[in-house]
Amino acid sequence: MALLKSVLLQRALCGSLSSSSTNLLRLKWAHFAWSQSQSMSAFAAVMSPPSKAVVYENHGPPDSVTRVIEVGPVEVKEDDVCVKMVAAPINPSDINRIEGVYPVRPQVPAVGGYEGVGEVFSVGSAVKDLSPGDWVIPFPPSFGTWQTYIVKERGVWHKIDKDSPMEYAATVTVNPLTALRMLEDFVTLNSGDSIVQNGATSIVGQCIIQLARLRGIHSINIIRDRAGSDEVEEKLKKLGADEVFTESQLDVKNVKSVLATLPEPALVFNCVGGNSASLVMKFLRQGGTMVTYGGMSKKPITVSTSSFIFKDLSLRGFWLQKWIIADKAQECRRMIDYLLRLAKDGKLKYVMEMAPFDNFHNALDKALGKLGSQPKQVIKF
Repeated sequence: MALLKSVLLQRALCGSLSSSSTNLLRLKWAHFAWSQSQSMSAFAAVMSPPSKAVVYENHGPPDSVTRVIEVGPVEVKEDDVCVKMVAAPINPSDINRIEGVYPVRPQVPAVGGYEGVGEVFSVGSAVKDLSPGDWVIPFPPSFGTWQTYIVKERGVWHKIDKDSPMEYAATVTVNPLTALRMLEDFVTLNSGDSIVQNGATSIVGQCIIQLARLRGIHSINIIRDRAGSDEVEEKLKKLGADEVFTESQLDVKNVKSVLATLPEPALVFNCVGGNSASLVMKFLRQGGTMVTYGGMSKKPITVSTSSFIFKDLSLRGFWLQKWIIADKAQECRRMIDYLLRLAKDGKLKYVMEMAPFDNFHNALDKALGKLGSQPKQVIKF
């Protein structure tokens, strides 16, 4: 009412003043109106809804240091996007970050999670190429995906097809992309060639089998000795594995005889280390390459002198984080779209278990191995 009275008063005054006085008063009123709108805009800042988040204030055992808390609204600035998270996985690297042993990790206190998929809730005034309802994933991957709402600048978000399977959209960034890059970055493989890997039951391992098969590349897969290994072998062969062996089978077999009609592999993938790495290395042909991307056994890789001298083997390492930051973001986004199309068409699949966000700590226990062997846990918000 006060503002309305002011307007009426200004109009009344304008009617009784000279032309020059009127123009001056109009300029003063225009300035007043502008300042009022600026003040009102400050109070009408776009805010995100309140959120729930998994946070940790110190590094340590994830089941001890994480807790779910309420987080207040966050301002959505002009270049920001507010995203309502749909799903996010619990990866081994997420656990390592919370433990404080991963090479790259956020400063504490921090929100957990590194990849996932969400739906655009609102956008800042300068964002023109995203709209509420669009599906996006953070890429390059971004810390803090274990929360119901996230506000980050537009450049973080990659728009994807809303028809993408939700659980694959949530998990495509780390494991499938690792598998694809390793198949393409180290050795030129042609249809009919062979590769070998340990840790074949991991999601990276399952993706390698399927992506290799799509290219006509044979895979020889090593799994650890455990109950139900026959069932595991059957599942991997359904995905496209040519050969599956347990570590103990290879200990007593001549590796050359195992190959049968398959060509000697030029490329080996190792995510275990220790004796398992030595076993898969035996398959490599002259001048072959072993790529290490993990060390689940926490044991070092031992290579015989003769392997270096007489077989001229190469040992390489792969870390997706380093690859992404090497000005490869746009290329990676194209690969992500390709992988999601494969998942949508049923040509790329792996086992996951969806867990409600309210049951986060139960899912975390499963991811930590406290409840035996479990599928990858994916939190659904």
